[in-house]
Amino acid sequence: MKIAVIDDYQDAVRSLQCFEKLQGFDVAVFHEPARDEAALIEQLKGADAVILTMQRTAIPRGVLEKLPSLKLISQTGRNTGHIDLATCRERGIIVSAGGSGGPNPTAEMAWALILSALRHLPQEVQALKDGKWQTTLGQGLSGRTLGVYAYGRIGSIMARVGQAFGMNVLCWGREGSLARAREAGFGVASSREAFFEQADVLTLHLQLNKETQGIVKASDLARMKKDSLLVNTSRAPIIEAGALVAALEQGRPGTAAVDVYEKEPVLDGNHPLLTMPNALCTPHLGYVERETYEVLFGAAIDQILAFAAGNPINIVAA
Repeated sequence: MKIAVIDDYQDAVRSLQCFEKLQGFDVAVFHEPARDEAALIEQLKGADAVILTMQRTAIPRGVLEKLPSLKLISQTGRNTGHIDLATCRERGIIVSAGGSGGPNPTAEMAWALILSALRHLPQEVQALKDGKWQTTLGQGLSGRTLGVYAYGRIGSIMARVGQAFGMNVLCWGREGSLARAREAGFGVASSREAFFEQADVLTLHLQLNKETQGIVKASDLARMKKDSLLVNTSRAPIIEAGALVAALEQGRPGTAAVDVYEKEPVLDGNHPLLTMPNALCTPHLGYVERETYEVLFGAAIDQILAFAAGNPINIVAA
């Protein structure tokens, strides 16, 4: 069986313990992202199976129709919104999607962004390299208000850490989310408007779906404080298209720290946030750590082995 692994940006897959299970298979690993469908088709040409890294690359009909050898798409994680499942069913391509990383890596990344943004770590590191010493005044956390939008697996960690830092935790979201927050002893905003108005640090932890796309509006951001920080480690389309850039230009919120973008990967520095002095940007690192990779790719490789043995697992399309 010929297997293609795409979007292994860091050349990490071959270093994972789970990769040893693919010994004896013909495996091609691609590190550079395909910039168009033609390049993607070239990477996948002749492959019987492909391992996808999260949702880094869309697999549309136009690509699938040009891959006559493809029999299996093995997805890391359970999200398959980037795959044309209808075309897979038409062409008899099995899609297996299983395995899930834990909430801690993304929560850790969110806190790394918060601390880096408030204490101006990127600027101070560069200033020190340039021969300067202490060029900014940072902001502390104790006594300030942490706004957690969606008290779920990640949001609950954010709330507990914020509390440990001495922050006042204020939650918002659906009623079920707010009920869990109340049960855990955290505060709930009196209204959506009050949530955005009162938060000094506001962190988003919603899953992206039809209901949450664009759920954070320009009008919400306009209510935020001039010295507040908005953090997004979830998905960029949760925020109304174009609203964050416009809000930062207008100074409410004062700063944003983001790990996610409308179209990924962001190549050649081609995103307006990257030009803004009040935006701290990282390249979707929330889940990118070794233990999570072992879980996600371990599940994807087990799906390959099950298919090769004639007993496919975690099937979402067949």
